[in-house]
Amino acid sequence: MLTYDTLLFDLDGTLTDPKPGITKSVQYALARFDIDVPDLEVLVPFIGPPLAESFHHYYGLTPEQAQQAIAYYREYFADTGLYENAVYPGIPALLADLRASHKRLLVATSKPTVFAERILAHFDLAHYFELIVGSELDGTRIAKADVIAYALASLPAPAYQNAIMIGDRKHDIIGAQQNGLPSIAVTYGYGSYEELQDQQPTHLIDSVSNLAILLGHEMKAESASV
Repeated sequence: MLTYDTLLFDLDGTLTDPKPGITKSVQYALARFDIDVPDLEVLVPFIGPPLAESFHHYYGLTPEQAQQAIAYYREYFADTGLYENAVYPGIPALLADLRASHKRLLVATSKPTVFAERILAHFDLAHYFELIVGSELDGTRIAKADVIAYALASLPAPAYQNAIMIGDRKHDIIGAQQNGLPSIAVTYGYGSYEELQDQQPTHLIDSVSNLAILLGHEMKAESASV
C-alpha cells in the first residue's frame, strides 16, 4: 500500500481506452496525405506519444507536414473521435475512493488540455480532478516532462513533494523521472511490458484492480475487471 497524497494520472490508456477515436483520427489525417492505412491496428502506436513525434517516426513527415497532419487529425477528432472512447472498468470507483480519502488528483496528458477536459467531462470524471493539464493547441508543452513540470508548479510546494505519476507509456515514466517523481506503470494500456520495464518504473501494475490495491483501495472484483 502506497501513501502518496498527490496522484498524477495519464489519460489515454490509463483512465480511458481511446483506441477507436485516435486511430480513426490518424487514419483520416494520413488519408489527406494520400497515405492509405486500412488496418487501424497499425495505428495503435500513435496512442500516448505526442502526435508530431509519431507522424515523423512512423510516416517520415517533416515537422511542417506533421503540424498539418495534426490539424487534419483534429478535424475528425474534435467532433467525432473525441467520443469514440471508453472508461476502463473500475476507474470511476477508484477515483471516487481516492477523493474520499482526501487524495489530490491531477491529469497530466500530452493531449491538448481542451480535449482532455471535454473527454473527462463527457464521462463524468472531471470533477474528481483538482487540475487537468495537457499540451497547448499551438504545439507547445507536448513533452510529458513539461506537462508534469507545469502540473507540479501549479501546486503548493508541500503537495508535490509526495507525488507519483501513473501512466501506460514510456513517456510517462521518463517524464516522471525527469521531474524527480516515482512512477506507476500500468500494462493494461498501450505500452508493452518490455517498453515499460525498460524504463525501470517504481511500480509495474497489470490491472485497474491491482492499481487500486497498490494505492490502498481494494475494490470489488466486478467493478475492476481490467
